[in-house]
Amino acid sequence: MHWALRWPELFLAVFVVALEAYRWGHSSVPGLVGAGSPWSAQRKLDTRNKIKDLWYHGYTSYMRYAFPLDELSPLSCTGRGPDWHFAENIAYNDVAGNFSLTLIDSLDTLVVLNDRAGFEDAVRKVIRWVSFDVNTKPQLFETNIRVLGALLSGHIFANQTGHPFHLPWYRGELLEMAHDLGERFLPAFSTPTGLPFARINLRHGLAAGESIESCTAGAGSLILEFATLSRLTGDSRFEKAAHKAFFALWNRRSDLGLVGNTINIWTGAWINPEVSSVGAGIDSFFEYALKWYILSGEHEFLDVWNESYAAMMRYSRSADGLWYRRVSIHTGEAAYNTLDSLSAFWPGLQVLAGDVENAIKSHMIYWEIWKKHAGMPEVWDMHYKQATSMQYPLRPEFVESTWYLYRATQDPAYLDIGARVFNDLLLRAKVECGIASIKDLRNNALEDRMESFVLSETLKYLYLLFDEENPLHSDDSNYVFTTEGHILLLDPKHMKRTIPAVRQLRRAESPQCPAYEAPSSGPAGSPGLTVGVRSRTDVDYSRHLIGNVLSDDDAASWHASGWCELPQVDYYTLEFVLSADGKTVTEDPSPSLKKIAPVSDGFIVHDVSGVRTQIISRLDGKGYDIAKLGPHTVHTGQTVYFNDSSLMLAPTDGMQSIDDLTRYPDVQLRFFIHYLKAASPVPLVSGDFATDTVVTANSGMFAGNPSNPDPPGKKALRFGRGEGVQLVREEFNPLGCLPYSRTYDDEAVLVRRGGCTFLEKLQIAHQAGASGVVVLSDTETAINPSADDDELEALGDSLDDVTIVVLKQSDARQISAMLDIAEKEDLGQVYVMLDSKSRGPASPGRREVQREKKDSPQSSPDELRVLYIAGRPLLNTRLII
Repeated sequence: MHWALRWPELFLAVFVVALEAYRWGHSSVPGLVGAGSPWSAQRKLDTRNKIKDLWYHGYTSYMRYAFPLDELSPLSCTGRGPDWHFAENIAYNDVAGNFSLTLIDSLDTLVVLNDRAGFEDAVRKVIRWVSFDVNTKPQLFETNIRVLGALLSGHIFANQTGHPFHLPWYRGELLEMAHDLGERFLPAFSTPTGLPFARINLRHGLAAGESIESCTAGAGSLILEFATLSRLTGDSRFEKAAHKAFFALWNRRSDLGLVGNTINIWTGAWINPEVSSVGAGIDSFFEYALKWYILSGEHEFLDVWNESYAAMMRYSRSADGLWYRRVSIHTGEAAYNTLDSLSAFWPGLQVLAGDVENAIKSHMIYWEIWKKHAGMPEVWDMHYKQATSMQYPLRPEFVESTWYLYRATQDPAYLDIGARVFNDLLLRAKVECGIASIKDLRNNALEDRMESFVLSETLKYLYLLFDEENPLHSDDSNYVFTTEGHILLLDPKHMKRTIPAVRQLRRAESPQCPAYEAPSSGPAGSPGLTVGVRSRTDVDYSRHLIGNVLSDDDAASWHASGWCELPQVDYYTLEFVLSADGKTVTEDPSPSLKKIAPVSDGFIVHDVSGVRTQIISRLDGKGYDIAKLGPHTVHTGQTVYFNDSSLMLAPTDGMQSIDDLTRYPDVQLRFFIHYLKAASPVPLVSGDFATDTVVTANSGMFAGNPSNPDPPGKKALRFGRGEGVQLVREEFNPLGCLPYSRTYDDEAVLVRRGGCTFLEKLQIAHQAGASGVVVLSDTETAINPSADDDELEALGDSLDDVTIVVLKQSDARQISAMLDIAEKEDLGQVYVMLDSKSRGPASPGRREVQREKKDSPQSSPDELRVLYIAGRPLLNTRLII
């Protein structure tokens, strides 16, 4: 037999068959691995332990074959460091600085894995082996996030008395090393703008002829590590340098609020093609704005995040709301229709900011790309629905976002996604001597390299996804993960105290994010059937955008009578030149103090005419805030008071009449149960449910006016007149945005806010014969429904005999409960009628007030009404007229 001579051919044949079987398995079932199987505690634990085994396979291979070099070459079972023969080989030399990179980068992963012995051993090895007095020129950004961040995180855990990873023998050596590294960085900031050079020699400093170009992420994503280093050492130079660099970039943003990708650090000019995106070159600039605010509480970084997020959501976000493009920073127009793998971090950042709904949407696109390739290609073209760069160096961003979404939603679909990712990594990247990068996702060609982030991020986030009992998941401190996955936190003693003037300025600020609520299907006010992300209509749309075929599981849920619902999105930032009557006016570029004056907690506007106003969407989904008022920036927590008497609540000129001129914003409504059974008396209040109550509703500023008698020549308003009308609701149309299944005879329809405009709700109800619509709000803020002038002009007087009112959240719950008990106990029908006090304003005292410019209005902001622009409530405004 000659098997020994034929073994290379046999090995090749077996490999090809195995690879094809792998591809067949993934192409036939492109959906979730194990989708539909329950995730028991034991199954999560088993998956977690398998991930842990893979991590140690990579770590021990590095320590055996590569240490003390920077990285592991898992195919050749050797180590690698800088390319000493070709200094311009930045693919290696940007990260390889001859300082045992992978060991340092893995320090706090050992903490996450609860390996105290391994952590202690790694700290000892770093102290013993690592020096930064090396003749190498790594990239400042990469060295900062991989090395400086890891040293700081390792120090925090080793030095934390009472913590399980406290090392009694430790004397701050990691912090001393971090300080030494930081000092070697500082010469890079010696530029006229304060923007640092991208690379610096750790022994000799700046080299002659060093490039003066830098990307925004590289120059602007230093504040977390640098400022933490300053706070822990008391040396303020690092924080000052990073702070200056961050705002040197932000202050050069375009008029649209967009920062570019590449900048000349010497002149501060953006470099062509002057585009912005959430991906490579800019990504972590946004991340560090939000995370430094979380870690430090410094409000100016929250302002940057709020404004930049609104700008990206308006200009970079596609029209369908599911993916983000590269756009011109000057026009906001799309420049490239491509995604890069680094941008997959964005859904996770959206979760951290509290915008879980949009995080779910943006994550779907990356999941569909992963399903198509069993990995995340470096570049994907949305126009041609194909990858243009097939490498996958096992980047962590998609896994990171999956972890954030699971922690926010607890939806097991994200566990299924994590399981699929892990299985793909295990099958495609695990080799005998470690974990290899994938050079080509089409044929599974591997690269002889294991990047340090595989251990510091990718497998760390995968492990956390399945480790339900990890202490980090119950830690409510201000800790954050850096962009390299390192854990940083600051004790109160290292926090800067907010000066009294700033506390006064920000007194209305609430940094709490809204809790995620899974969508449910069922009647309003009932628990209904809770559904997960797989039940969303935009799942199918995401698959269509990427060009994936239906799996058997997908096809099983399709029906011939079904329909594809296209996603609808709302702008996150809008600009208007204000006028009291809605007519076009000339902008006042420099309004005087007679128009806009500062007060202790914001601004007061005495004349709105010509004032350019920018509004941005709040992440809690409850409305909008004014972000700019003429030349003034309105910071988070500030209030804008409107003291212009021309803003009296009334329709536009084209819709005014004698009736409309006395339209009041509030109306008193009586809700009561009209009993069918009178055999036994029913108390006025049964348990916690009112059976007869009067509430103040906010009336619509269009259609029929419930405040006044019907004027001559107009249709008679039926809503709430006489003995009242019955209040009804339709179980499968809770938002009132679909045609009703029956015809009504003057009943009033109860609907929830959202899904469509107030005008659409009223039109649909009117077509069904209802006398009006009662909207249940999800906020305590006063909402007076309005509509655009063009829409009202087109409608004419067709809605004069119907009206729409809105109940604030607390009243909405009370009325919903009244309907529930009436139906459950079969007591009778709930009726609504206009209360006798409805012939005038429900809340007196809305008079114009004059104040000194430095004083805030004396009335409590909660007692004043917010301003609306184009139907959008501006929640940081108050009308004091």
